[in-house]
Amino acid sequence: MKQTRILAVDDEPLNLAIIEEYLCEEENYALDTAQDGENAWTALTGASTPYDLVILDRMMPVLDGMALLSRMKTDARFAEIPVIMQTAASAPEQVREGMAAGAYYYLTKPYEPETLCAVVRAAIGDRHALKSALSRAESLERAFQQLSEVEFRFRTLDEAAQLAQVLADFCPTPQNVLFSLSELMINAIEHGNLGITYREKTLLLMENDWRAEVERRQELPQFRKRMARVRFERLNDCLRFTIRDEGSGFNWQRYLEFDPTRIFDPNGRGIAMARRSSFCNIEFQGNGNTVVVCINTDKSD
Repeated sequence: MKQTRILAVDDEPLNLAIIEEYLCEEENYALDTAQDGENAWTALTGASTPYDLVILDRMMPVLDGMALLSRMKTDARFAEIPVIMQTAASAPEQVREGMAAGAYYYLTKPYEPETLCAVVRAAIGDRHALKSALSRAESLERAFQQLSEVEFRFRTLDEAAQLAQVLADFCPTPQNVLFSLSELMINAIEHGNLGITYREKTLLLMENDWRAEVERRQELPQFRKRMARVRFERLNDCLRFTIRDEGSGFNWQRYLEFDPTRIFDPNGRGIAMARRSSFCNIEFQGNGNTVVVCINTDKSD
């Protein structure tokens, strides 16, 4: 298996040494370092193998973290690389600025080794899922472009990932939809059908036990027969996806926007990312166990 490559950017050598100790000795990642944004940009553009993740300090000389992030997100070669912003600046407006620029993962200094490793695993997991899904979607050749309506049932994380790959290929730009569609379908399994709370997921991710707990709960008598459903409809001016689970619902209103008080958790950003970057409309119905999302296909808009 290819070793995960990470670029850590910080103007403090001690901080880089700490990151290297945590990620290379404990997690066995391949780590390169840079002490300012310009050196980091040189590393990015000169890399023979693309990086899987960038850990970026916000405040640096020469070229700061926000300026480097802006360069990355406006360059197609690096736009999809996840960025973890590490900073001592945790004011809500600064966090919102970073999220708006594309930094969806945050670490506030000082942090514990477990926190760093959990956030890194979450970001890399999302990156690998997106790459795998894109590869699968590109191979489907638009075989389903004439399909007007279909409904699927799914129960496991693997089934959700596979279906998201298929469904994204219905869309004009699959790469813009895959991650968000997958996140909503996973939510239906973990939070809906299996009743895993937000706090429980945070702790499970910190301990690297999340997938094992999902699989354990799926074999419990009260959850074993629960299914989730996703329905696709091709309408005149949009594509509509309806995702339903058999759970008791949740307080979905608090997750529609990025909450700076939760940005340092390894989870809790999927719905807000979906609303901001993937769909023209997202609507939760009833007690929250049904979500309807739309993608605009009207070229006159």
